[in-house]
Amino acid sequence: MKIGFVGLGNVGGKLSGSLLRNGVDLTVHDLNPALVEEFVGRGAKAAESAAQLMRDCDAVITCLPSPAASDAVMQEMLPFVTEGKIWMEMSTTDQEEVQRLGASVIERGGAAVDCPVSGGCHRADTGNIAIFAGCDRATFEQILPTLTLMGRRILHTGDLGTASVLKVVTNYLATAHLLASCEALITCKAAGMDLNTAYEAIRISSGNSFSHETESQVILNGSRDISFTMDLVKKDIGLFQSVADRAGVALDINPVMIDIFNDGIERYGERELSPNIIRRLEDATGLKVLAPGFPAEMTDDEPEEPGYEVVPKGR
Repeated sequence: MKIGFVGLGNVGGKLSGSLLRNGVDLTVHDLNPALVEEFVGRGAKAAESAAQLMRDCDAVITCLPSPAASDAVMQEMLPFVTEGKIWMEMSTTDQEEVQRLGASVIERGGAAVDCPVSGGCHRADTGNIAIFAGCDRATFEQILPTLTLMGRRILHTGDLGTASVLKVVTNYLATAHLLASCEALITCKAAGMDLNTAYEAIRISSGNSFSHETESQVILNGSRDISFTMDLVKKDIGLFQSVADRAGVALDINPVMIDIFNDGIERYGERELSPNIIRRLEDATGLKVLAPGFPAEMTDDEPEEPGYEVVPKGR
């Protein structure tokens, strides 16, 4: 299968790198020509436009920073969607938007999948990330071999759009855990606790979370570099809020988190690294949450393993 890939940023560059590493016939496109040149040097082909990708490839993957960006790319590609073409949306996006764009693809005889990833950029780099996929079962089985080259655990979530809902649900939870970890660490610091010991106490206990095991480490290092920025957090929890609003669910926690990140963006800028939301607490207390021995960035030390489908309990 010839694969086209649009968007070679923090996540897209790693996912497309996994495809290259596993011998896929890959053609890439990005607004940054330096990124395209890098991938050509690694064995990919370059396309002049997203339209060319859809014309020449069997499937096109998009991994872009916003629903608006995905819409702009799809408008370029739609005239070249024909019978059998597949659009795979790996961006974090809105359920209704991916359903709207996917319907246009399906009307032209193609297939549409929303297949966002979850698990951190460091796992995207090694092919060990999780992937959700929303589409009909026949399409899922067709693309599963490709998904297993980019991720380890692949979950068919149901119809088109379901994967996008679950993706923003998981990002909401990760953000809640990050903010809770920030409050826990600053409180430990203020209470005179050794932060290395505090980190381990949380890690081995019921207080643990994926966010603690990753983001708390780069917080304590001081780099705060998790390859994710405050504007992207704001987008993701905003998408989660939209899901809740459409479902008629009045939330208590998420609106507060949105306010916190709006304040963080106003203070430090929208492109500030997201774990640096702890600076609000550091600035308020005059304390610094730092400890020796933690890495400046996360790396995945698990060996790359073949991906597989995760089957929900009870199925």
